[in-house]
Amino acid sequence: MKYRYVVPVIFLVFFIFVFLILKKQVDDNTNYDFKIHFFDAGKADAIILSKNNKYIMIDTGEESLGDEIISYFNKNNITKLDYLIITHFDKDHVGSASKIIDTIKVENVLESNYPKDSIYYNNYRNSLENKNIEAKVISGDYEIEFDDIYLIVNGPYTIYDKNESNNSSLIVSVIYKDNKFLFTGDAQNQRLGDFINDNNDLYDFLKVPYHGNYLKRLDDLVKDRGIKYAVITSSKEKLEDMRTIDTLNNYKIKYYLTRLGSIDILSDGEKIKIVQ
Repeated sequence: MKYRYVVPVIFLVFFIFVFLILKKQVDDNTNYDFKIHFFDAGKADAIILSKNNKYIMIDTGEESLGDEIISYFNKNNITKLDYLIITHFDKDHVGSASKIIDTIKVENVLESNYPKDSIYYNNYRNSLENKNIEAKVISGDYEIEFDDIYLIVNGPYTIYDKNESNNSSLIVSVIYKDNKFLFTGDAQNQRLGDFINDNNDLYDFLKVPYHGNYLKRLDDLVKDRGIKYAVITSSKEKLEDMRTIDTLNNYKIKYYLTRLGSIDILSDGEKIKIVQ
């Protein structure tokens, strides 16, 4: 009698084993043709979207990241950016823009409405001028069709009276079939509040604003939006705020930290796979 459960248990283990093997095969055969790459950039944003040899970059990290970005371009045979989006002009977002513009062809540049007096901003401006590129300042919604991917780049209509640079951040929605991704730059409470009031869309993924620093409006941003995954661009020296982590956990959002390494987000328009 004591052996009567052995056979059912063996069959159960065998069934689970076969299921896992088949699941892995299905996953391996999935055509994840849209890729989002987050560089391990410390407390900085540097993100590349790619599909069918077309490329969009959202922010460029600090100046010190430039060589790594160019190395990534060379390794992946990237010779042209279709769009370079500079969400705002803090050094941890625009720092390597000059090197990128000087090194490869950049077809279009989108930028926020709040210039900043810094060497990194001035280098960026000089590189644009040298390459005869006119950046487009975004206010309101600007729409891009990128292969069969659709982007809405949202810029503020005004200059805010607090945290002017961060609150000038462009907010980018990316739609690929049934998947939707949201990139929020360093938008803080005022900017997030306006975006929330104008946007009630559902998203699968969130690039957490302002490197995971605590923002009161984060709860309003994530609740009832169906977000499943998030990335925080933090560093070992400047960790994400635990209140931000608590908010993500409260909504059962699985989060990844760039301070633990670069991140690839893969999508076939229905399923999402994240590799770190």
